[in-house]
Amino acid sequence: MSHYLQCLESITCWIITVSDTRTESTDTSGKLIREQLESAGHRVTLYRIIKNDPAQITEMVEQLKSDRDAHVAIFHGGTGISRKDQTARTLKKLYDEELDGFGELFRVLSYHEIGPYALLSRASAGIIGKKLVFSLPGSEHAVRLALEKLILPVLGHAVEQL
Repeated sequence: MSHYLQCLESITCWIITVSDTRTESTDTSGKLIREQLESAGHRVTLYRIIKNDPAQITEMVEQLKSDRDAHVAIFHGGTGISRKDQTARTLKKLYDEELDGFGELFRVLSYHEIGPYALLSRASAGIIGKKLVFSLPGSEHAVRLALEKLILPVLGHAVEQL
């Protein structure tokens, strides 16, 4: 069996929307993440909307670390460069190890679609404990790009490796 075929088929995931304005009814990106994960055979056991606040982001990470069943958390929103965007800067401090390739590849793929504005994204991925954590922009387009081109193709293998 190929090394790349050794992977878990069903991953337990969390979705955390970081926004000061979105609600469950307006969080179209969160709905898209859930649809994509579930249609790929993965389970979403937590979906939450939190404020763009370092304390709330950190609290979600602490809860994730103590959840024995969760493998992956996908945060979305708060990855821009404005002072209010706290997700990227908060998670970067919490990663045990950053997966540099994710952010690099995401920005390359984004560049081909939106041009130089891609450099303003601080999308990232890292490992916290034995959990895989992604930090995506909040737009539906960015979420779809990250899931289809980067996350879903490697998710089972990456979690199996951890």
